Amino acid sequence: MADIKHATDDTFEQIVVQSDKPTLVDFWAAWCGPCRMVAPEIDKLAEKYGDAIQVVKVDTDANPGLMQAFGIMSIPTIAFFAPGEQPRGIQGFRPAETLESIFGLSQYLPAPA
Repeated sequence: MADIKHATDDTFEQIVVQSDKPTLVDFWAAWCGPCRMVAPEIDKLAEKYGDAIQVVKVDTDANPGLMQAFGIMSIPTIAFFAPGEQPRGIQGFRPAETLESIFGLSQYLPAPA
């Protein structure tokens, strides 16, 4: 199973913003149907990218400060934080392949030996 971290209002800065790794963040809630649909897609990306990209989940019900800080009005919101760049995000369900394309994740895969 892939290593997926869980961030809170208190730990987000340290886990995501200060990370030297590109980070994919899934803002979700337990009651959200589309959030449950996107969860396996996020798991696929965590498995595929392993240590190249950090994957983090944020329960928006338990962490309203992050919702406000990032202006999130709809979930699921999937955001990508690359070191030194402004975060980018999209709302709603997207398959793993679409998320890879939107955020250009393949550039972070290690080159084949």
